Amino acid sequence: MKRSLIYILVLSTFTAGKTFSQSKKPLFTAPIGIEAYTYRNSFPINIAATLDTIKSLGITEMEGPNPKNVSPEEFKKMLAERGIKMTSIGLDYGAITKDPEDAVKQAKFWGVKYVMVAWIPHGSTFTIDDAKKAVDDFDSAGKVLHDNGITLCYHPHGYEFGPYEGGTLFDYLAKNTNPEYLSFEMDIMWAFHGGADPAKLLYKYKNRWKLMHLKDIRKGIANDLTGGTSQLNDVALGTGQLDIPGILKAAKAVGIKHYYIEDESPNHAAQIPVTIAYIKSL
Repeated sequence: MKRSLIYILVLSTFTAGKTFSQSKKPLFTAPIGIEAYTYRNSFPINIAATLDTIKSLGITEMEGPNPKNVSPEEFKKMLAERGIKMTSIGLDYGAITKDPEDAVKQAKFWGVKYVMVAWIPHGSTFTIDDAKKAVDDFDSAGKVLHDNGITLCYHPHGYEFGPYEGGTLFDYLAKNTNPEYLSFEMDIMWAFHGGADPAKLLYKYKNRWKLMHLKDIRKGIANDLTGGTSQLNDVALGTGQLDIPGILKAAKAVGIKHYYIEDESPNHAAQIPVTIAYIKSL
């Protein structure tokens, strides 16, 4: 009798909690995407099994392109068989600037509207001269992509938030590039690690952000302008330093088109289900 009473109380509590949560609208309603780099160590071992794992997590979008050990044609077929759609591809800065027509060709092959670049070449410190060169390069390459119906996005990596003329070097990039030729992908962890407030930055340049990397950084890790940190500092969303609900509210308000979980940690297999459950619970 006592055990039955306890069971009823537990069940009642769960049901009440479920009813309460269902009465609220979920914050995150977009398709869940994955940055292919997350599985950089798994794809070389078994591509099919890795894609099966991704599918089992309920992930339906990917930012690629293909791993090096499989042809684009075969990888595209394998994605289609699992209901996973490529919605953006990442290409090297040098490749984009030297041959933007090839970037167009690749984007059209994958059927994506977005091509992103995640690193601007520079020395030990990112300088205004680096930023000025990037402005010219991005506008030049971005125009070629724009004229072909594709959007070039730059993914800040943290080092761009060094001070410059009352703002930051990222402000210089944003204000001096043509909005028609360059948009941005926010990696929320790298923006935060460089000293920016991701939510405020989204609102500040609300018409420029199109894509987002979802990741969090371990508590206690100090910010800096290096654009780097140990991969062990990548943690499941909601367990680190970032205000994920505030960022997602801002992302929704400014109209982010695609979201990609990127977990560079060797513990990503355990962390990604936690991340997915967390964003679905908000």
